[in-house]
Amino acid sequence: MNIIVFGASGGTGNAFVRQAIAAGHHVTAFVRTPSKLETSHKHLSVELGDAMQAADVKQAMSSEFDAVISCLGANGLGKTTDLSTMTTNILDAMSLHDVKRIIYMASAGINKEIPGVTGFIAGKLLQNVLADHRRAVDLLAASEMEWTVVRPMGLTNDERTSDYRKTTSGVPKGGRRISREDVADFILKTASDHLYIRHSIGLAN
Repeated sequence: MNIIVFGASGGTGNAFVRQAIAAGHHVTAFVRTPSKLETSHKHLSVELGDAMQAADVKQAMSSEFDAVISCLGANGLGKTTDLSTMTTNILDAMSLHDVKRIIYMASAGINKEIPGVTGFIAGKLLQNVLADHRRAVDLLAASEMEWTVVRPMGLTNDERTSDYRKTTSGVPKGGRRISREDVADFILKTASDHLYIRHSIGLAN
């Protein structure tokens, strides 16, 4: 596959890039700071740009891409529309170049689906980020794209296990955490096997 990754320099983005290259795919990493990429490889291309700038995203997009991966995150916990703005730019560029497949990493909690005290605390602490992820997901749902939304529980830096639980409704019962490596594993399998089209998947170990 030929894949472009937005947010490739973050924790999950870097994990995905490594795993995708190891699996034999060609990856284009769209980043503002190339030095934050942890991988160099003949199958890795680097596209310098800012996802907040529509022109940068359109220039980076190509009809040759089989899938778009968004591992973009918010900058801080304050009120923001950055995630929904970047998603708008990505969707516009995909439409321009007739690219259909996108996997978007959001967060558990965007649907207020985390139960109990954990859900209450996460909802209060991350309310602004979750609200903007929700806006971005609504944009995906309203589009004609073949989207999959990934909603991981608390992210850790633990090793990849490929042993995690997933659900199309809520979050896995009792789940609290999942490693970035395992989230990347799920995204890669979902992209490679064309799974969970127009579904939102909760993940936890």
